[in-house]
Amino acid sequence: MATPMTRKGAEQLKQELHRLKTIERPAVIQAIAEARAQGDLSENAEYDAARDKQGFIEGRIADIEGKLGTAQIIDPSELQADGRVVFGATVELSDESSGDEITYQIVGDDEADLKQGRISINSPIARALIGKESGEVAQVAAPGGVRHYEILAVHYR
Repeated sequence: MATPMTRKGAEQLKQELHRLKTIERPAVIQAIAEARAQGDLSENAEYDAARDKQGFIEGRIADIEGKLGTAQIIDPSELQADGRVVFGATVELSDESSGDEITYQIVGDDEADLKQGRISINSPIARALIGKESGEVAQVAAPGGVRHYEILAVHYR
């Protein structure tokens, strides 16, 4: 199954993968070697910690390689969606109850960062927005009840 992600998100994952392989992995291998040199491994906390960290790093490397291997990279600036909200689109919204205006870009799970205005394609807000156009209202089931957002504009950048 393809994993949708923006070009920016794919680049971030590639950078993390490079860092893990060239910096983190060699550092943890060195830490394991140093802990082994201390002798008895049965009660060696440094050795256990380094092995745990190695397991995490190797797991993350495999995870990233899997995601990049199945990635469907989407460049929002090349989208032709006729004003509809689609993956990669940036959407300007108005919260009908508070009047607050917010802007979100719809991205993949690994790219989502609410503080940066990037929401996951799998979030309730994104699912409610997909397929809608400027001027339409999306209903979102939120923990505090149903919220209504008017779509003010849709951009592909």
